[in-house]
Amino acid sequence: MSLAGRSLVTIEDLSNGEIEALFSLTDEMAESREKQAGVCQNKIMASLFFEPSTRTRLSFEAAMHRLGGNVISAINIGATSLAKGESLADMAKVVGSYADIIVIRHPWEGAAKVVADYAGVPVINAGDGGHQHPTQTLLDLYTIYEAKGSIRGQRIALWGDLKYGRTVHSLIFALAKFGANILLCPSPGLQVPEYVLKKLTAEYGGEIESGKAIEDKGKGSPLPLDAIYMTPSRPHQLAMMPDISLEVELEKEVDALYVTRPQKERFAPGEDRAMEKKFPVVDKKLLEGKAFKRTLVMHPLPRVDELAYEVDADPRSMYFKQAAWGVPVRMALIALLLGAKKTDTKDNGSPKAKPDYPPYTHNLTLACSNSACVSIQETEIKYLKPEFKIIDRKPLTLRCVYCEHEVQPPYIASSQWHQGMLENRKYHSADSHWARTIKPENLIVFPSASKAEDSGFKPSQYATSPARKTVEERGGEEGV
Repeated sequence: MSLAGRSLVTIEDLSNGEIEALFSLTDEMAESREKQAGVCQNKIMASLFFEPSTRTRLSFEAAMHRLGGNVISAINIGATSLAKGESLADMAKVVGSYADIIVIRHPWEGAAKVVADYAGVPVINAGDGGHQHPTQTLLDLYTIYEAKGSIRGQRIALWGDLKYGRTVHSLIFALAKFGANILLCPSPGLQVPEYVLKKLTAEYGGEIESGKAIEDKGKGSPLPLDAIYMTPSRPHQLAMMPDISLEVELEKEVDALYVTRPQKERFAPGEDRAMEKKFPVVDKKLLEGKAFKRTLVMHPLPRVDELAYEVDADPRSMYFKQAAWGVPVRMALIALLLGAKKTDTKDNGSPKAKPDYPPYTHNLTLACSNSACVSIQETEIKYLKPEFKIIDRKPLTLRCVYCEHEVQPPYIASSQWHQGMLENRKYHSADSHWARTIKPENLIVFPSASKAEDSGFKPSQYATSPARKTVEERGGEEGV
């Protein structure tokens, strides 16, 4: 396998087989570190950390040094030209001319993709805001593999800040890729974002049980359950009987408990009030429950007060091993992306390929709904325009290509209005049948009626309520 020249922006940039092959190379790196000193000799890694970091930054730099390479770094955004108003694209091009590979952490969601698009060298995302942290996920998966031998069928509980925790967002998709069942145990007000859950079920299959079913059947659970994702690899009999399936899942032991701290640096003003409600701490008493007899206790670190120090001495605690494995995992990744190492990839039944969603091409007035998205933050700089994929038609849903947040615009139109006559240049409600019949290349969306009218469109009879007629019934009155 050759990953030479590729970037790692999200965990989905690697197939299951590529991840497992990377783990085989990680074993080699861990067992014979002294033999790796010349693997990346004369190569330079640029370490760009524009948010605080200890483990991730040092493990990347230690990994490069152990491979015999060199490191150049920038760790304070205020001391770089970005503080002067330089664009990420310009910075990426310049740094890409200095280094052979770039590792970047940035507070803007989607920033790593922008750097990867413009650098001209492999780029590794070391965390982009609350979006993803794929290399943390790689060492998380490696930790489970080392301890359990497999991920398929494992029951992994995700605990804490599931809203802003970028490590959790990467891990959810990776666990689904490998066929795990996921127990969601968020802190109050910090549930998994809806766009993450929708992507999870739409692209990885499986089912999410939540709401009253969890409340009724999960009352005796030691976990503060909010929802359960059940992999599509469950036995057919259980899939036909969801209530029985849910009961079976709730009665099983937890294979790994993944604890995260509240990401207060990303909270909206006043959002920390959600943390005022007492939330269970993972401590010795909790782990005495029968559901945790063989549970791995994991944490990406740093911790605050969500994980008691008394757990450190427990043989089930894995978080310091997780951190230590960050070096050989990142050694293997750097070596593969630089083409210094190759390894065999086996087709192990990876899930179906990512859907080929059509791009939204008429970006007249649409902006991403996420204020932390790089496309919003760099609006002053003309090179970067919002980009979206059309991922659903009912309801009409567009996904930002940078941060993956979703937008559901209220109004739509076609760029091919009937007979090219201006009086037929009309806009419609996104709830109408036009959202499903206008061709993707002709679709225009508007955030408001006023934006549609500013663009020269007039309201149709379907501009305020869902259509009740099909295209055939209307006689194809508008070219779509």
